Amino acid sequence: MFVCLYIFPVYVNASENKENIYQERMHLYKTYETPFVPWHRLAAVDQYERNIQEVRKDIPKRDSAIAIQFSHEFWVGEFNPNVEDTSPFTIQYFGGNGHDGNGDGKADRNDDQDVLFTMVSYLEKFGPSEEDFKNALWEYYKNEKIINQIMTINELYKHFNTIQLDKHIFPLPVRGYNYSYKGTWGASRGWGGRRIHEGTDIFAGYGTPVLSTSYGVVEVMGWNQFGGWRVGIRDHHNTYHYYAHLAYYNKDLKVGDIVEPGTILGGVGSSGYGKEGTSGKFPPHLHYGMYKFNGRTEWAFDPYPYLVQWEKQTKQEKK
Repeated sequence: MFVCLYIFPVYVNASENKENIYQERMHLYKTYETPFVPWHRLAAVDQYERNIQEVRKDIPKRDSAIAIQFSHEFWVGEFNPNVEDTSPFTIQYFGGNGHDGNGDGKADRNDDQDVLFTMVSYLEKFGPSEEDFKNALWEYYKNEKIINQIMTINELYKHFNTIQLDKHIFPLPVRGYNYSYKGTWGASRGWGGRRIHEGTDIFAGYGTPVLSTSYGVVEVMGWNQFGGWRVGIRDHHNTYHYYAHLAYYNKDLKVGDIVEPGTILGGVGSSGYGKEGTSGKFPPHLHYGMYKFNGRTEWAFDPYPYLVQWEKQTKQEKK
Protein backbone atom coordinates (compact mmCIF):
# COMPACT_ATOMS: atom_id res chain seq x y z
CA MET A 1 0.00 0.00 0.00
CA PHE A 2 1.40 3.36 -1.02
CA VAL A 3 0.98 6.17 1.49
CA CYS A 4 1.49 9.72 0.31
CA LEU A 5 2.74 12.01 3.02
CA TYR A 6 2.33 15.76 2.57
CA ILE A 7 4.92 17.77 4.42
CA PHE A 8 3.86 21.32 5.00
CA PRO A 9 6.61 23.91 5.51
CA VAL A 10 6.77 25.60 8.86
CA TYR A 11 7.49 29.31 8.69
CA VAL A 12 9.13 30.90 11.70
CA ASN A 13 8.43 34.58 12.21
CA ALA A 14 11.79 36.38 12.28
CA SER A 15 10.68 38.80 15.00
CA GLU A 16 9.42 35.94 17.16
CA ASN A 17 12.73 34.09 16.72
CA LYS A 18 14.64 37.24 17.73
CA GLU A 19 12.37 37.65 20.74
CA ASN A 20 13.16 34.08 21.81
CA ILE A 21 16.90 34.73 21.51
CA TYR A 22 16.60 37.87 23.63
CA GLN A 23 14.64 35.95 26.26
CA GLU A 24 17.22 33.16 26.33
CA ARG A 25 20.06 35.61 26.80
CA MET A 26 18.25 37.55 29.51
CA HIS A 27 17.49 34.31 31.33
CA LEU A 28 21.17 33.37 31.29
CA TYR A 29 22.32 36.84 32.42
CA LYS A 30 19.81 36.87 35.27
CA THR A 31 20.71 33.31 36.30
CA TYR A 32 24.41 34.11 36.72
CA GLU A 33 24.31 37.71 37.97
CA THR A 34 25.52 38.36 41.53
CA PRO A 35 25.41 41.37 43.88
CA PHE A 36 28.93 42.21 42.62
CA VAL A 37 28.18 41.56 38.94
CA PRO A 38 24.67 42.70 37.89
CA TRP A 39 23.17 41.26 34.71
CA HIS A 40 23.74 44.39 32.61
CA ARG A 41 27.52 44.18 33.05
CA LEU A 42 27.53 40.60 31.82
CA ALA A 43 25.25 41.57 28.95
CA ALA A 44 27.48 44.52 28.00
CA VAL A 45 30.61 42.37 27.72
CA ASP A 46 28.67 39.74 25.79
CA GLN A 47 27.22 42.30 23.36
CA TYR A 48 30.62 43.88 22.74
CA GLU A 49 32.06 40.46 21.90
CA ARG A 50 29.11 39.79 19.59
CA ASN A 51 29.62 43.14 17.86
CA ILE A 52 33.27 42.57 17.00
CA GLN A 53 32.69 38.99 15.87
CA GLU A 54 30.25 40.35 13.28
CA VAL A 55 32.84 42.67 11.71
CA ARG A 56 36.20 40.94 12.28
CA LYS A 57 37.32 38.10 10.02
CA ASP A 58 40.24 37.22 12.31
CA ILE A 59 37.91 36.39 15.22
CA PRO A 60 35.78 33.23 14.98
CA LYS A 61 32.06 33.81 15.41
CA ARG A 62 30.69 31.90 18.38
CA ASP A 63 27.48 30.23 17.21
CA SER A 64 25.59 30.25 20.48
CA ALA A 65 23.32 32.40 22.65
CA ILE A 66 26.37 33.83 24.43
CA ALA A 67 29.14 35.41 22.34
CA ILE A 68 31.87 35.66 25.00
CA GLN A 69 34.81 33.43 24.17
CA PHE A 70 38.02 32.96 26.12
CA SER A 71 41.45 32.07 24.84
CA HIS A 72 42.81 28.60 25.55
CA GLU A 73 45.53 30.17 27.72
CA PHE A 74 43.03 32.09 29.83
CA TRP A 75 40.73 29.10 30.22
CA VAL A 76 43.05 26.15 30.91
CA GLY A 77 46.23 27.95 32.02
CA GLU A 78 49.23 29.12 30.04
CA PHE A 79 51.38 26.05 30.73
CA ASN A 80 48.63 23.44 30.60
CA PRO A 81 49.69 20.85 27.98
CA ASN A 82 46.01 20.06 27.26
CA VAL A 83 44.53 23.10 25.52
CA GLU A 84 41.10 21.40 25.48
CA ASP A 85 41.17 20.56 29.20
CA THR A 86 37.73 20.52 30.85
CA SER A 87 38.75 19.22 34.26
CA PRO A 88 38.22 21.91 36.92
CA PHE A 89 40.97 20.29 39.02
CA THR A 90 43.76 20.40 36.42
CA ILE A 91 42.62 23.77 35.09
CA GLN A 92 42.98 25.20 38.60
CA TYR A 93 46.31 23.43 39.04
CA PHE A 94 47.73 25.16 35.95
CA GLY A 95 46.35 28.55 36.96
CA GLY A 96 43.52 28.58 34.42
CA ASN A 97 40.32 30.55 34.92
CA GLY A 98 37.75 28.17 33.47
CA HIS A 99 34.92 27.13 35.82
CA ASP A 100 32.10 24.61 35.88
CA GLY A 101 28.99 26.78 35.86
CA ASN A 102 26.25 24.17 35.52
CA GLY A 103 27.49 21.47 37.88
CA ASP A 104 28.17 18.80 35.26
CA GLY A 105 31.74 18.30 36.46
CA LYS A 106 33.26 19.93 33.39
CA ALA A 107 34.65 23.41 32.76
CA ASP A 108 33.82 23.62 29.06
CA ARG A 109 34.72 26.85 27.23
CA ASN A 110 32.08 25.97 24.63
CA ASP A 111 29.27 25.81 27.20
CA ASP A 112 27.29 29.06 27.69
CA GLN A 113 26.72 28.50 31.39
CA ASP A 114 30.37 27.71 32.10
CA VAL A 115 31.39 30.78 30.08
CA LEU A 116 29.10 33.15 31.97
CA PHE A 117 30.04 31.73 35.35
CA THR A 118 33.72 32.11 34.47
CA MET A 119 33.22 35.74 33.43
CA VAL A 120 31.33 36.44 36.66
CA SER A 121 34.10 34.81 38.70
CA TYR A 122 36.68 36.95 36.92
CA LEU A 123 34.78 40.23 37.38
CA GLU A 124 34.01 39.52 41.04
CA LYS A 125 37.71 39.49 41.87
CA PHE A 126 37.86 43.24 41.29
CA GLY A 127 34.88 44.39 43.37
CA PRO A 128 31.34 45.73 42.91
CA SER A 129 31.85 49.40 42.00
CA GLU A 130 31.79 50.87 38.49
CA GLU A 131 35.48 51.72 38.86
CA ASP A 132 36.16 48.09 39.80
CA PHE A 133 34.34 47.01 36.65
CA LYS A 134 36.49 49.35 34.55
CA ASN A 135 39.65 47.98 36.19
CA ALA A 136 38.56 44.43 35.38
CA LEU A 137 37.93 45.39 31.76
CA TRP A 138 41.33 47.07 31.55
CA GLU A 139 43.12 43.98 32.83
CA TYR A 140 41.25 41.87 30.31
CA TYR A 141 41.25 44.07 27.17
CA LYS A 142 44.07 46.60 27.75
CA ASN A 143 42.27 49.10 25.50
CA GLU A 144 40.59 52.33 26.63
CA LYS A 145 38.28 52.53 23.60
CA ILE A 146 36.99 49.02 24.25
CA ILE A 147 36.33 49.89 27.89
CA ASN A 148 34.40 53.01 26.87
CA GLN A 149 32.31 51.01 24.40
CA ILE A 150 31.43 48.36 26.97
CA MET A 151 30.58 51.03 29.55
CA THR A 152 28.25 52.67 27.01
CA ILE A 153 26.44 49.37 26.42
CA ASN A 154 26.27 48.81 30.17
CA GLU A 155 24.72 52.26 30.74
CA LEU A 156 22.08 51.66 28.07
CA TYR A 157 21.09 48.22 29.34
CA LYS A 158 20.96 49.44 32.92
CA HIS A 159 18.93 52.56 32.05
CA PHE A 160 16.34 50.82 29.88
CA ASN A 161 16.43 47.53 31.83
CA THR A 162 16.43 45.52 28.62
CA ILE A 163 18.73 44.34 25.84
CA GLN A 164 16.05 44.92 23.19
CA LEU A 165 17.29 48.26 21.89
CA ASP A 166 17.32 47.68 18.13
CA LYS A 167 14.58 50.13 17.10
CA HIS A 168 15.62 52.86 14.63
CA ILE A 169 13.83 55.79 13.04
CA PHE A 170 14.51 58.33 10.28
CA PRO A 171 16.57 61.31 11.58
CA LEU A 172 14.02 63.92 10.43
CA PRO A 173 10.25 63.97 10.96
CA VAL A 174 8.59 62.08 8.10
CA ARG A 175 5.40 64.10 8.44
CA GLY A 176 4.96 67.88 8.42
CA TYR A 177 8.37 68.82 6.98
CA ASN A 178 9.83 68.75 3.49
CA TYR A 179 13.15 67.00 2.95
CA SER A 180 15.05 65.21 0.21
CA TYR A 181 18.10 62.97 0.03
CA LYS A 182 19.93 60.51 -2.17
CA GLY A 183 22.99 58.31 -1.93
CA THR A 184 26.02 60.60 -1.82
CA TRP A 185 28.54 58.19 -0.35
CA GLY A 186 32.02 58.59 -1.81
CA ALA A 187 31.32 61.86 -3.64
CA SER A 188 34.33 64.16 -3.80
CA ARG A 189 34.67 67.09 -1.43
CA GLY A 190 37.16 69.90 -1.92
CA TRP A 191 36.95 72.18 1.10
CA GLY A 192 39.82 71.52 3.49
CA GLY A 193 41.65 69.28 1.03
CA ARG A 194 40.65 66.43 -1.26
CA ARG A 195 38.45 63.91 0.53
CA ILE A 196 35.35 61.80 -0.03
CA HIS A 197 31.90 62.26 1.43
CA GLU A 198 31.42 59.87 4.35
CA GLY A 199 27.70 60.03 4.86
CA THR A 200 24.32 61.06 3.45
CA ASP A 201 23.09 64.66 3.10
CA ILE A 202 19.41 65.18 3.90
CA PHE A 203 18.29 68.59 2.68
CA ALA A 204 15.57 70.38 4.66
CA GLY A 205 14.58 73.81 5.86
CA TYR A 206 16.40 75.66 8.64
CA GLY A 207 15.32 74.49 12.05
CA THR A 208 13.78 71.19 10.94
CA PRO A 209 14.09 68.96 14.04
CA VAL A 210 16.96 66.50 13.95
CA LEU A 211 16.10 63.27 15.77
CA SER A 212 18.21 60.50 17.20
CA THR A 213 17.89 57.45 14.97
CA SER A 214 18.79 55.04 17.77
CA TYR A 215 19.25 54.37 21.44
CA GLY A 216 22.64 55.61 22.56
CA VAL A 217 24.83 57.82 24.71
CA VAL A 218 25.87 61.32 23.64
CA GLU A 219 29.62 61.09 23.17
CA VAL A 220 30.45 64.40 21.47
CA MET A 221 28.87 67.85 21.16
CA GLY A 222 30.53 70.98 19.82
CA TRP A 223 32.19 72.55 16.83
CA ASN A 224 34.02 70.76 14.04
CA GLN A 225 35.45 72.80 11.17
CA PHE A 226 34.00 70.39 8.62
CA GLY A 227 30.73 69.46 10.31
CA GLY A 228 30.02 72.71 12.15
CA TRP A 229 27.82 72.21 15.19
CA ARG A 230 27.51 68.45 15.51
CA VAL A 231 26.40 65.68 17.86
CA GLY A 232 27.95 62.20 18.08
CA ILE A 233 26.05 59.32 19.64
CA ARG A 234 27.33 55.82 20.37
CA ASP A 235 24.90 52.87 20.37
CA HIS A 236 25.12 49.32 21.74
CA HIS A 237 26.24 47.88 18.40
CA ASN A 238 29.60 49.71 18.44
CA THR A 239 28.15 52.21 15.95
CA TYR A 240 28.82 55.94 16.17
CA HIS A 241 26.05 58.14 14.72
CA TYR A 242 27.20 61.54 13.46
CA TYR A 243 24.78 64.48 13.03
CA ALA A 244 26.43 67.55 11.49
CA HIS A 245 25.80 71.12 10.19
CA LEU A 246 23.25 71.83 12.92
CA ALA A 247 21.78 75.29 13.42
CA TYR A 248 21.34 74.75 17.16
CA TYR A 249 21.28 72.08 19.88
CA ASN A 250 18.50 70.84 22.09
CA LYS A 251 19.25 73.03 25.14
CA ASP A 252 18.52 70.13 27.50
CA LEU A 253 21.09 67.83 25.86
CA LYS A 254 24.66 67.33 27.10
CA VAL A 255 27.54 64.89 26.73
CA GLY A 256 26.84 61.70 28.67
CA ASP A 257 23.07 61.86 28.26
CA ILE A 258 21.18 58.76 27.20
CA VAL A 259 18.90 59.16 24.18
CA GLU A 260 16.36 57.01 22.40
CA PRO A 261 14.88 56.97 18.89
CA GLY A 262 13.09 60.26 18.40
CA THR A 263 14.99 62.33 20.98
CA ILE A 264 15.41 65.83 19.53
CA LEU A 265 19.10 66.64 19.12
CA GLY A 266 18.82 70.05 17.48
CA GLY A 267 17.80 71.64 14.20
CA VAL A 268 18.94 71.46 10.59
CA GLY A 269 21.37 74.23 9.66
CA SER A 270 24.30 75.10 7.42
CA SER A 271 27.11 75.43 9.93
CA GLY A 272 30.69 74.40 9.17
CA TYR A 273 33.47 74.83 6.62
CA GLY A 274 35.33 77.38 8.70
CA LYS A 275 36.11 78.71 12.15
CA GLU A 276 33.59 78.35 14.97
CA GLY A 277 30.30 80.00 14.09
CA THR A 278 30.72 79.86 10.32
CA SER A 279 27.39 79.30 8.59
CA GLY A 280 25.68 79.68 5.23
CA LYS A 281 28.37 78.30 2.92
CA PHE A 282 25.94 75.70 1.55
CA PRO A 283 22.18 74.98 1.60
CA PRO A 284 20.81 73.81 4.96
CA HIS A 285 20.95 70.07 5.40
CA LEU A 286 21.73 67.32 7.89
CA HIS A 287 24.90 65.37 7.24
CA TYR A 288 24.29 61.93 8.73
CA GLY A 289 27.21 59.54 9.11
CA MET A 290 27.74 56.11 10.62
CA TYR A 291 31.02 54.68 11.89
CA LYS A 292 31.80 51.20 13.19
CA PHE A 293 34.33 50.28 15.88
CA ASN A 294 35.80 46.78 15.63
CA GLY A 295 37.99 46.73 18.72
CA ARG A 296 40.99 48.11 16.83
CA THR A 297 39.92 50.85 14.46
CA GLU A 298 36.85 52.83 13.48
CA TRP A 299 35.70 53.37 9.91
CA ALA A 300 32.81 55.02 8.10
CA PHE A 301 30.23 53.06 6.12
CA ASP A 302 27.37 54.11 3.86
CA PRO A 303 24.25 55.04 5.88
CA TYR A 304 22.00 55.47 2.83
CA PRO A 305 20.54 51.92 2.75
CA TYR A 306 19.72 52.18 6.45
CA LEU A 307 18.07 55.58 6.01
CA VAL A 308 15.83 54.22 3.25
CA GLN A 309 14.79 51.32 5.48
CA TRP A 310 14.24 53.49 8.56
CA GLU A 311 12.25 56.05 6.57
CA LYS A 312 9.92 53.33 5.33
CA GLN A 313 9.50 51.84 8.80
CA THR A 314 8.92 55.25 10.40
CA LYS A 315 6.25 56.16 7.83
CA GLN A 316 4.47 52.85 8.43
CA GLU A 317 4.47 53.47 12.19
CA LYS A 318 3.08 56.97 11.67
CA LYS A 319 0.06 55.75 9.68
